[in-house]
Amino acid sequence: MNHYLAEFVGTAILILLGNGVVANAVLAKSKGNSGGWIVITAGWAFAVGLAVYATGRISGAHLNPAVTLALATTGGFPWAEVPGYIASQLGGAIAGATLVWLTYLSHWGATEDKGAKLACFCTAPAIRSTVPNFITEFIGTAMLVFAVMAIGRVNAGNTMDAGEAADAMAGIAATWWSPLLVALTVFSIGLSLGGPTGYAINPARDLGPRIAHAILPVANKGSSDWSYAWIPVAAPIAGGIAGGLLFKALGFAG
Repeated sequence: MNHYLAEFVGTAILILLGNGVVANAVLAKSKGNSGGWIVITAGWAFAVGLAVYATGRISGAHLNPAVTLALATTGGFPWAEVPGYIASQLGGAIAGATLVWLTYLSHWGATEDKGAKLACFCTAPAIRSTVPNFITEFIGTAMLVFAVMAIGRVNAGNTMDAGEAADAMAGIAATWWSPLLVALTVFSIGLSLGGPTGYAINPARDLGPRIAHAILPVANKGSSDWSYAWIPVAAPIAGGIAGGLLFKALGFAG
């Protein structure tokens, strides 16, 4: 149960600080209004790093169903724990989004742009096109999982095999530099690959806050854009598994 609680809390931290920086940059009359893309990508990177520091030694700090499923697919995580991890991640994402809503409570009504309000919860494509949008999220998440598994291997040493990958993930916060490398990975993905879709690269990060947007009394909100919602869920799952399988196929996990 501690593992599940850690995934809940870690994902809530991730969303509170990640979507919080978006709200700070786009909501009207916020002191960080018009902060820009560098502020947003840096804020998300710091959010990931802090969440990993907080929960890595307890649950491995997956904080992302794509990571959990990739590890399970490559033999590094028990399938029996996958449903509990994903449920905890989704619940934590909803909780984190709710805290963002409360933090910026005075600013929703002051913001006329409904798309900006939605961006404080979930992602949307710059150019709406199903196949390119799917490909972007697939590539970004494959890169994320590949890098995270590589960082876990370096932290565990050269003796790690696929069956020890979960222990390596749990040890990713055992040093000060491993969570920092994960944060820098997310920063790099945001800077290099985030433009087309806003780099969800995490099904819980997008779906949980989208659910929160739909059910919370956000002042003058618009649509939750459910027609797009399947892409930042399906593409990261597929991309994460592909990144994990590539890491294993190249012999890095054995």
